[in-house]
Amino acid sequence: MADLLSYFQQQLTFQESLLKLCQPELESSQTHISVLPMEVLMYIFRWVVSSDLDLRSLEQLSQVCRGFYICARDPEIWRLACLKVWGRSCIKLVPYTSWREMFLERPRVRFDGVYISKTTYIRQGEQSLDGFYRAWHQVEYYRYIRFFPDGHVLMLTTPEEPQSMVPRLRTRNTRTDAVLLGHYRLSQDTDNQTKVFAVITKKKEEKPLDYKYRYFRRVPVQEADQSFHVGLQLCSSGHQRFNKLIWIHHSCHITYKSTGETAVTAFEIDKMYTPLFFARVRSYTAFSERPLSVSVHE
Repeated sequence: MADLLSYFQQQLTFQESLLKLCQPELESSQTHISVLPMEVLMYIFRWVVSSDLDLRSLEQLSQVCRGFYICARDPEIWRLACLKVWGRSCIKLVPYTSWREMFLERPRVRFDGVYISKTTYIRQGEQSLDGFYRAWHQVEYYRYIRFFPDGHVLMLTTPEEPQSMVPRLRTRNTRTDAVLLGHYRLSQDTDNQTKVFAVITKKKEEKPLDYKYRYFRRVPVQEADQSFHVGLQLCSSGHQRFNKLIWIHHSCHITYKSTGETAVTAFEIDKMYTPLFFARVRSYTAFSERPLSVSVHE
């Protein structure tokens, strides 16, 4: 399998002097894709990968024929994909032998789905008026984290189940009010563990001016910016790679605009912070909005 690429290249070279990546299986009056110039064909392959980095579809496309297999192994496509994920920190290939190997082996978050966790606990209710019994409530809620190749991230905590919430997280322009928006970065420490750090905030809403009580003296409200800082450890579980996120940090930062001071509240990472597991969502990569390009995030 390691020499399959060179074998296919030799086979196509020996077939005829006019090199074509593929041949039509049956005669047809329609124009076959094999007549397209190599530049146009590679541009189509970039549309298959798209800005969402759907390399899974590229691998499926490589199974069509030997010529498509060669195109799908184009180093430039995989180099651009690596730049989109790790930015300018992946200029060198070492210790990997190819850009494709780097993309497949180097720890990274996944973009073709969402990370989900479910938390369940029992809460004690109030005692009855006659004192004979006390109710107990079972509480369930979900956490969703959705990563994008351009460095954006969505986070949502809600009691609604994945069947209704996952489709709403397909794009960053979601209309869900409770969703948190922000940016993330990957960090690999000396202990060879990959961590994900994110800073997220609530969606900003423009409040209309209220002139009803404009002649009354109001108590001024101290304006502040609130953000949440999240730290997660990226792991692999079972046969899937990079499909598990373990909580290592969660805090709330409130910065008061009048003084510039910041108050930090760190939450204790207890059993309520259950690990998040990845679930692939096919609809996230069903459409290509933009082809794979050279733009990267820091």
